[in-house]
This record gives sequence, structure tokens and C-alpha cells, in this order.
Amino acid sequence: MTAATRGSGPLSDVLVVDLSRALAGPHATMMLADQGARVIKVEAPGRGDDTRGWGPPFVGEEGRRESTYFLSANRNKESITLDLKDDADRDVLLALVDRADVLVENFRTGVLERLGLGIESLMARNPRLVVLSITGFGHDGPEGGRAGYDQIAQGEAGLMSLTGSGPDDPQRVGVPIADLLSGMYGAYGVAAALNERHRTGRGTVVRTSLLASVVGVHAFQGTRWTVAGEVGRSAGNHHPSIVPYGLFHCRDGSVQIAVGSESLWHRLCAAFGLDPAADGLATNPERVANRARVIEVLEGVFADWDAEPLLARLSEVGVPAGKVRTLDEVYAWDQTASQGLLVEVEHPTLGALTLPGPPLRFFDGDGTEVTRRDHAAPPTLDEDGADIRAWLKEE
Repeated sequence: MTAATRGSGPLSDVLVVDLSRALAGPHATMMLADQGARVIKVEAPGRGDDTRGWGPPFVGEEGRRESTYFLSANRNKESITLDLKDDADRDVLLALVDRADVLVENFRTGVLERLGLGIESLMARNPRLVVLSITGFGHDGPEGGRAGYDQIAQGEAGLMSLTGSGPDDPQRVGVPIADLLSGMYGAYGVAAALNERHRTGRGTVVRTSLLASVVGVHAFQGTRWTVAGEVGRSAGNHHPSIVPYGLFHCRDGSVQIAVGSESLWHRLCAAFGLDPAADGLATNPERVANRARVIEVLEGVFADWDAEPLLARLSEVGVPAGKVRTLDEVYAWDQTASQGLLVEVEHPTLGALTLPGPPLRFFDGDGTEVTRRDHAAPPTLDEDGADIRAWLKEE
């Protein structure tokens, strides 16, 4: 067994066959692998997962370069290459399915059936199998077969209309958030299905999509329309329903503040000599109606402050505030390291790597942190193929 198979944790008895590629499915399976599941990533011979070619940046020596995009979504997995149109390789896949607890796929609707690997037939072979199936816009409905890519889904699902400097400036989120959310919802669905299997003894099919994942996080913007009949639009770096809550300029840069209650508003005003009961500013609904005035007043005060002393003053009076960090600053921040958000791994061709780590931590009742697994680097293409084939023959 490779290092990637030696997981511990709540899913350490779970075997996942990962037929997915790009980001949504791989993110889901990485989440499962982080909790101890053995994840066997099935890749196309010669080229592997699409993201192995997504770059720059690439790292490593010529001929052995790896995409940093691929490295972001595939820690703690094994890799085997299989040609699903080849009978012998299909037999290897079916042998894996027979042993699997979970199968994850994000093919377009109908592709698996054309390969003779329809989900119904796979579950007939293994009735305990949990299948996670991710599509762009859903498996059915008038546009169920439509191909889905993250930015297209961000636009179609309304997220871009809520993001940007204003209503006429739709912007994508700076990471593939529809892909990532569908992976997160998918992993959540798999965990629920595995728990249900303990009661029923049978697997089930979990479906989600990029469209569903974004609609699922519309939150108050969703009910703003479905209940109140208001169409939310981008408000730039300021909250549409709470004021002041957003980014404010000061003498040498900017700070962000979140005044989520009237008591915080009173603290903020007292700290900077403002009248909290001034006409039109006494309540949050009034401040929302007079947003531009609130911003002008606060930025007028903050113009005499540099960012660091201003943040210190806000902290002193208990007003939530923060800076806008670049990613290099985030990863150099001791708070990031303290939360286990950096993991050190040894890659077979790249050597020692630092990767972003899993966002969950576990503790015993006495407050002792429980280590869930020794993390393994994302695999090179077919790195574990021979070992996996040998293991299947042993069974």
C-alpha cells in the first residue's frame, strides 16, 4: 500500500473510486481523502486529469513538470490510468467498483452509459455502492445535458450579478467557486448517504450540480427575491443589508469593518467622536437608506488614520475589523499556520512541498487535537497503477 492509503479518521474504512476530473469531483474526493478515505483516482492514459495541463504555473524539471492547479485538488490520493474503452482496463475498473464504497463521476449525462458503465449496472454489481454524480446544470430538466464550466455557472446562477463594483460591472469570484461548492455539497451528500447505508444496507445515488451549488448559497439574496420580491444587485465592497459593513479607505490604504449590531454602531461612534443618533443614521435601516452618507462620514474620519493604528483602535473598542491580505501574506500569517492550514508533503518528483491544508480539525472531549492522517502529496500520473493492480489480484 502507498502512503496515500494509510489514512486514519472517520472515513478510514471507505474506498472511493474517483472517475472525476477538473475540480468539482476532485475537490469532493480530496475532502473525503482528508478524512481518511482511500481514494483511487482513475485517469486517462498518457494525459491524465485535464488539470495536469492547466497552467502556467508549472513546477519541476522539463518533462516532469506538474501543474499547481492539479496539486491544489488531489492530495492524499492514488493514481491509476485506465482506458475505459479497453476491455482489460474496464475489467480493472469493475474490480475496483466491486470493492468500492463510493464512486464519484462528473461526466456529461449519458457518457457512462455509452461506455457500458451506466450507474444502474454498477449498482447492480455492488448494491452497497454510493454514487456521487456532478453535472453542470442538473441531470434532468430542459437543460439537463448542458456542459457546465465554473464561470458560465457563476453567471447563469446569478452570482456574477451580485459581485462587482456595481450593477453594471458583473464579476466572477476569484476562485472557481461553483466547482468548489459542488464538490463540498457532493462530499456532504456522500457522508449522509454512507450514514444511511448503515441503516438500510444499500447504497444510493447523490446528485448535485454547479447550478444547484450556487443557488444553494444565495442565502439572504435568495429570499430577498422569493419572499420580498427584490432583485439583489452588486453593491461593490459594501453589504446590501447592513451599514456600515465593508471596505473603507484611510490615509495609507484601507480597512474593513463589520458593524452588525446597534451596540457596535454606538462603540464605533464613541471611538471617533460621532453622534450615533444623528438624523438618518440612528438605526440600521436608516443607515442602509443613507449608505453613501455613512461611507462619506467614516472615510472623512479615517482619512487622518493610517491602517495599522486604525485597526488597533477598532480592536480596542471591540469593533470587528481587518485588512485585505494578499495570498502571500495569508500563507505567511502565523494564524493561518496555527489552524493547520498548511501541510508539508514529499512529492516523488518535486520533493518537499507546502500545500494548503484541510479546513477541519478534530478534538477529543478533553480538548486534545486528534491527528486524522499523515498527508500525502498529489500523485504523479499512474504512480500507483502497478500496486493497485497487484492488490486487486490478491483479493
